[in-house]
Amino acid sequence: MNIETLKCSLSRVLVEYYPLAGRLRASTENDQKLQVDCNGEGAVFAEAFMDLTVQEILQVSKKPNKSWRKLLYKVDAPGFLDIPPLVIQVTNLRRGGMILCTAINHCLCDGIGTSQFLHAWAHMSTKSTTDLPIRPFHCRHVLKPRNPLQATFSCPGFTKFAPDKFNSRIDTNIYQYLQSQPLVPASITFTHSQILHLKRQCLPSLKCTTFEVLASHTWRCWAKSLDLSLSSNVKLLFSCNVRKKLIPQLPRGYYGNGFVLACAETMVKELDTTNLYSGVKLVQCAKSTITHDYVKSIIDLLEDKTVKTNLSTSLVISQWSKLGLEELDFGEGKPLHMGPLTSDIYCLFLPIIGEFDGVRVLVSMPENIVDKFEYYMTQFPLIMENGDANSVECGVDNLEMVSI
Repeated sequence: MNIETLKCSLSRVLVEYYPLAGRLRASTENDQKLQVDCNGEGAVFAEAFMDLTVQEILQVSKKPNKSWRKLLYKVDAPGFLDIPPLVIQVTNLRRGGMILCTAINHCLCDGIGTSQFLHAWAHMSTKSTTDLPIRPFHCRHVLKPRNPLQATFSCPGFTKFAPDKFNSRIDTNIYQYLQSQPLVPASITFTHSQILHLKRQCLPSLKCTTFEVLASHTWRCWAKSLDLSLSSNVKLLFSCNVRKKLIPQLPRGYYGNGFVLACAETMVKELDTTNLYSGVKLVQCAKSTITHDYVKSIIDLLEDKTVKTNLSTSLVISQWSKLGLEELDFGEGKPLHMGPLTSDIYCLFLPIIGEFDGVRVLVSMPENIVDKFEYYMTQFPLIMENGDANSVECGVDNLEMVSI
């Protein structure tokens, strides 16, 4: 792929997505908030070379590899606000092919917005003479809080922030426990047939989506592998797109943060079963609470800067499998691999290249229990069919793709 073509198309698409070429600053009216200085300083575009072939890269992509961090240019900046919102590195490979790695500041875009921008960039690379199919909508005031504030809904996924001393009891603060442990990425692949097998475990008969059943199964295995007390309370937080939940709906092309966290909550004993019915019902109930009024209440609640996401006993899941990132084409074909660059305790649901409706579950677990987690994911209950094998892969945080 011609690097100059990528640079040229990037410069054109940034005319439309001009905030990504600006810089974040503390608001002049409220230092608790950020604003974008649309000064046109531009994105960072770096180019590198790696003496590996595409095939060799795909082979090592199945193993944890900290050296992948070199695939994204590290900006030498004194603070968070000094890092450009958009950083890109293209790494050329031996015998052709390239790795495109991007980092976009989450303050400006959510996953859907990031996908919208990347598809716009790809469109400019291949159809430079035609208009963008979706024009970006920039105004963030459509999600401004009300005056007076009306935080009327109970939001179990949030809490008033009160720094506590480290508590080594895993049951009371799983998040602190995980942060204190050496973590290892675990990646489990679910084919379409395996997902159907999971759905059949929702007894009595329950209609559910792929996300609902995989979220319930992952939550169950996560809690069980941590050896939590059966009476422990655990939460599942997952992002929900609110673009069509609001009245009126967010304008087409809105690429900012248009999501809230839904929260399912129960005791471990309710999850520790071979029947996924209970967990799936909890996920569905959490999804059903995301209404216009709930979203407006969350917006008002978050005006209180002491309110933070309650991660103490929570598994957080973000679904990338429906963003269409595996469909990106900059002129040389679709990617052979798509995934995050580094791994974290937050769980990602990723698409599988070439496996329609397949999902890869990626999350980092403590080194001493990662094997147990993988075992429960694949054998509790037995979901693998025909001797299929799972893989352990690396990843999480910044988007990384391989294409030829």
